[in-house]
Amino acid sequence: MALILNIVWVVFGGLLMAVLWCLAGVLAAITIIGLPWARACFAIAGFSLWPFGREAISRATLTGRDDLGTGPLGLLGNIVWFLLLGIWLALGHLASAVACAITIIGIPFAWQHIKLAGMSLAPIGITVVDKHIAAEARRRWASDEVDRMRK
Repeated sequence: MALILNIVWVVFGGLLMAVLWCLAGVLAAITIIGLPWARACFAIAGFSLWPFGREAISRATLTGRDDLGTGPLGLLGNIVWFLLLGIWLALGHLASAVACAITIIGIPFAWQHIKLAGMSLAPIGITVVDKHIAAEARRRWASDEVDRMRK
C-alpha cells in the first residue's frame, strides 16, 4: 500500500516539494556556515519525495542521548532556519495540503503535507527512519522514562 501511495504522492505534489527542499539545501550549502541546514534539507527532500512507510523522529529519541543538533545549538539553528527558509517551505507544504484536501482521495496526501510543514519549521535534530524503527525507538524511550521515574 505504501508503494502505491508514494507513487501517487510523487505525481501530486511530492516531486515539486522535494525539488524545493533540494533548492533550499543548495542555497544553504553555498555558504559554509549553512552546511548543517543543507544536510537536513537533503534528508527531508528524500522524505518529501517518498514519505509513506517512513517517519521523522528526534535523534535524541532514536539514539537515547542528546547530540549537537538536539541540544541548545540545535534550537538556535532551528530559530535561524525558521527565519530564513523554514517559513517559506512550510507555506509551500500548506498550499499543497489545501490543493490535495479539495478531494476526498487527496486527504491522506494533505495530511502528509501538513506533517512536512511542521518539519519545515524546525528540521535540525530530526532523522527519517522506517515506521517500525520509529515505533520501537519510542517504545524504548518510554520504557526508559518509566524506569527513571521509578528510581
